[in-house]
Amino acid sequence: MYRYLFFTIIFLFSGPKIFAQSWTDSEFKKANTAANADYLTNEEKDIILYMNLIRLDGEKFYNTFLQDYIDNYNAKVKKYRNYNELKITRSNTYYTSLLKHIGGIKNLSMFYPNDKLTALSRNHAQDLNRNNLETHESSNGDKFSKRLSKYFPNKTMSENIDFGYAKSLDIVCHLLLDCGVPSLGHRFNIIDQKNKLNIVGVSIQPHPSYTWCAVIDFVSQPINYTRNE
Repeated sequence: MYRYLFFTIIFLFSGPKIFAQSWTDSEFKKANTAANADYLTNEEKDIILYMNLIRLDGEKFYNTFLQDYIDNYNAKVKKYRNYNELKITRSNTYYTSLLKHIGGIKNLSMFYPNDKLTALSRNHAQDLNRNNLETHESSNGDKFSKRLSKYFPNKTMSENIDFGYAKSLDIVCHLLLDCGVPSLGHRFNIIDQKNKLNIVGVSIQPHPSYTWCAVIDFVSQPINYTRNE
């Protein structure tokens, strides 16, 4: 949990390779819980969609979208002299451990967008941008739990922040791999079962040092609450 946080096939796959043969229309429809959240951008909606696809079938996501992300990432960093250090290999321990963690993930409950939680995510992302920060703490020193508890008191909550990406698939896969984060906190938020996290706030904003930052906040609410948002 530290730094590292239109349902049509044509729209969804304008960037990544098409995996229509692997994913069904019903799976996309089920995962696309943010389709009508007009307070989110398309990329922010797709962050929720991709996280939900992981929760629907972790191994399938690993073998489709994650492979596409790794191939694209490696192609982008190939121009750098330290390519061998930057590239993600299939022997990378974070890559190999991921399959152990999501290989058995199947039909978990979906994440649902929440407008109030998204406003909190957006405020923090804008604060990070305005003050050139890379932390879960606000510029005034408030921890994320204090920020969120003001509107979601006595709830289980967590937060992912990601730096450097503006595209939804890149953000989700970067957090899912969690390279360099021994606790794997971002990964475990996405595949959470223990804490029953089910509503999310999402915001992608510019950042002076990393170009982009994305804040994803998670809160556990009663099931009937999520469906009414």
